[in-house]
Amino acid sequence: MNHPLRLLQAFTVFCAGLYGLFVFLGNLMDYDSNYQFVKHVLSMDTTFDGNALMWRAITEPWVWTVGYIGIIIAEGTFAALGLVGGVLLFLRRNADSVTYDRARTWGYAAYAVGLAIWFIGFIVIGSEWFAMWQSSSWNGKDTAMPLAILWAIFAALLAMNAPAPAHESDRQ
Repeated sequence: MNHPLRLLQAFTVFCAGLYGLFVFLGNLMDYDSNYQFVKHVLSMDTTFDGNALMWRAITEPWVWTVGYIGIIIAEGTFAALGLVGGVLLFLRRNADSVTYDRARTWGYAAYAVGLAIWFIGFIVIGSEWFAMWQSSSWNGKDTAMPLAILWAIFAALLAMNAPAPAHESDRQ
């Protein structure tokens, strides 16, 4: 059977997982650089002078550490879901719809975790709650937004089904 849409779906899920793996490994291999990012965003120490939202700042180092470890775990989870999901989708590309749909669950889970990290975590919480957008040096919004959009588009692509062959649609 020839399933180009299924191949594309497997490829995009796998690529998302590969991206997540590189981010996860980067956070482990360069722990301090990314820890500094979390520290400065949560402490809000590079936002505008006179910022009326400073009551939101978190200046406890243990909270920075817990938050950063949570991000690393979430990124590792995203990577694992995407890599496993991409492989399963590829292996089941010629399977019946029910079997293939079960494999899609891994991709949906990956994209949900990706949206939780980059949309909820970085855009909603980081950029808006902790006013990260005000920082010229510790602002991840411009990186997070395209990723959140990409995961949403990939999730929509994953939900698509190939059109039925002409001979099947003629019977309806």
